[in-house]
Amino acid sequence: MRMNLTKYVSVFNIGLQNTFVYRWNYFLRALFGLIPLAGTVFLWRAIFQEPGGKGFGGYDYGSMIYYYLLTILVSNLVTPTEDDWQIAADIREGQINSFLTKPLNYLGYRTGIFLAGRLVYTAVTIIPIALIFFYFRDYIRLPSDVATYLLSISSLIMAAFIQFFITYSLAMMAFWILEISTIVFIVYSFEYFLGGQMFPVDIMPVGVQAVLKWLPFYYELFCPIAIFLGRLQGAKLIQALAIQACWLLLTWAVAQFMWKRGLGHYQAVGG
Repeated sequence: MRMNLTKYVSVFNIGLQNTFVYRWNYFLRALFGLIPLAGTVFLWRAIFQEPGGKGFGGYDYGSMIYYYLLTILVSNLVTPTEDDWQIAADIREGQINSFLTKPLNYLGYRTGIFLAGRLVYTAVTIIPIALIFFYFRDYIRLPSDVATYLLSISSLIMAAFIQFFITYSLAMMAFWILEISTIVFIVYSFEYFLGGQMFPVDIMPVGVQAVLKWLPFYYELFCPIAIFLGRLQGAKLIQALAIQACWLLLTWAVAQFMWKRGLGHYQAVGG
């Protein structure tokens, strides 16, 4: 057990070293990633300042801006960065062969790389994010109870692994097709629109929300934010966490299945 843990700690350390090389790329990406926030601020200010403009879905201008600040923070914490392209490249270029002769689980290996990447990315981008939070500090309303923080963090961790397992499963398509970019961008579009990055999911019609709550996209970003903002409470909160946990297990199972099927295909064609 200790030897297995030591292997993956070593993978995590290697991931830290490799990812840190790209720290300026990450910093610039985070910095320019704030530009859409400026457009969002202007858009919602115009909407709420229109004659007759008022809050909707329980949001006013301040809470809407706070929501988008949290989407930036959560996205930086949980969203994989180029993991799908790296995995696909391992498969396409035959580097996957080196893992077949080692006592190292590839999913465990990629998990270590993913966690290292998130740590470095968060450390590098925390300064511009902290500055933007400070600028909009008047709109920030922190939860008053410890339970909300604990539940939000639990949901955040599950959201991170759901995103990672989906990314991993998509990358496994490289066993069958040469270029996965189209599939990745299609799924990303659904994640962006249905996961709460474009606008809060709970301002959509009730019927649409009822459907989205059964899809994984709802739990990749919106769920931990909604818990932190107190918009999911009581029975709805318990239901959301239960469904999120189910999606976590399902996406993990799909990731394992895609690896086994893809590897079988890879070996069958002489990879």
